[in-house]
Amino acid sequence: MLSRVLGLVRDMVIARYYGAGAGADAFFVAFKIPNFLRRLFAEGAFSQAFVPVLSSYRETQDISQVKRLVDAVAGSLGLVLLAVTLVAMLGSPVLTAVFAPGFLGDDVKFALTSEMLRITFPYLLLISLTAFAGGILNSYDRFAVPAFTPVLLNLAMISAAIFLTPVMDEPVMALAWGVFIAGALQLFFQLPFLMRLGLLPRPRIDYRHEGVSRILKLMAPALFGVSVSQINLLLDTVLASFLQTGSVSWLYYSDRLSELPLGVFGIAIATVILPSLSRKHAAASADQFAATLDWAVRAVLLIGVPAALALALLAEPLIATLFHYGEVTDRDVAMSAQSLRAYSAGLLAFMLIKVLAPGFFAREDTKTPVKIGVIAMVANMVFNLALIVPLAHAGLALATSLSAWLNGYLLWRGLRKEGAWKSQSGWPKFLMQLAVANSALAAVILWLNVPVGQWLAFTGLQRASEMTILVVAGVLAYFVALALAGVRVRQFRQK
Repeated sequence: MLSRVLGLVRDMVIARYYGAGAGADAFFVAFKIPNFLRRLFAEGAFSQAFVPVLSSYRETQDISQVKRLVDAVAGSLGLVLLAVTLVAMLGSPVLTAVFAPGFLGDDVKFALTSEMLRITFPYLLLISLTAFAGGILNSYDRFAVPAFTPVLLNLAMISAAIFLTPVMDEPVMALAWGVFIAGALQLFFQLPFLMRLGLLPRPRIDYRHEGVSRILKLMAPALFGVSVSQINLLLDTVLASFLQTGSVSWLYYSDRLSELPLGVFGIAIATVILPSLSRKHAAASADQFAATLDWAVRAVLLIGVPAALALALLAEPLIATLFHYGEVTDRDVAMSAQSLRAYSAGLLAFMLIKVLAPGFFAREDTKTPVKIGVIAMVANMVFNLALIVPLAHAGLALATSLSAWLNGYLLWRGLRKEGAWKSQSGWPKFLMQLAVANSALAAVILWLNVPVGQWLAFTGLQRASEMTILVVAGVLAYFVALALAGVRVRQFRQK
């Protein structure tokens, strides 16, 4: 929660200093490329392959064998990442042309993006090693340190925007340096905690190590299985680069808002259940495995449905409250709100994917999510081409949401068919309770909200106070209605 709230503060600072102009578009692309690869390789395929193997070693091997695995993975992963980083820095113009081909017609944006990419790309190396360290800590149930680590990214970027911008010839370059500094801070922050566990890596290149071989075999198909939504978001950026200036920024600001509930709850639940599911699979506890998955899905619905509803109903007020300052115009607010509503339609699907995919990876099944991922990715491209002309940037966001629903449905169907997910008792009653509570939430928001024009005319303090009233009233209405409908906290406690 702290990380995501500071992330919003970071985006507010970026919006205030750089708005939605050419410099902001260039930075968002230069940051999105290594960030995309980080989610694809580090938090995506690598984590989903590494944590089950490490959990299996922890269950079946002694600490010396676990340490050998950690050392071998650190050396092998580090060498590959170093090579990729050096090649990418040398070929940054080529990467810019591939990921933002629409910038080729704008010499300023293209050159600025390429230059910033040379500074931001080493973030991939640093943050991937950070994810590796976090995976070890999570496997040993040390969740707090990896969860806190992203706070350092936000603090570094906020500080860079405020203190480095005035001394840069090109102001937006300050953000690129902020990203680089953040990567180093996040990695070195976790090392003392690995030392306490006795698992501080001494990198050793050993691709023949049995554990490394297992991880590599699991990683290849997992690249698609867990990261389809990220690939879809990147495709949105590619297509948005052909649209009018500001489109990349509008998608970024709206995506960041939809990421708040996803990051706070969806990823948090997924992070906690993956080691647990992996150990239960290793211990052959099929019933507990199914019960844990069912619990995770209910927990996601409990938070995801009201979050998506609130984002759709409060799109303009939220964008205005957070970003309508400095360089951000009334039109930027309206355009960002369009894509935010489109993303809100898929928020629940994004969250469900985060908790359903571990159901496959914990059982070291990465082939099934690959097939599902390819289907969803092809569907996303079809939706993009169908919706980009009538809806422009909002069509790209809606296409991402539709493909996420397809992805989530196919994952759920696959788990159910294989018997990994079995419906526990009480679902009809739970869905009715959710419907009642969300109706109460919507009614309170519609009753208390004011017209969009007033939000745009408000001062920052007025927006903040009005939004606080809306959020507090909506949350109270939702949880009071849940309580009156019979939902209790004890029903969500895992034994």
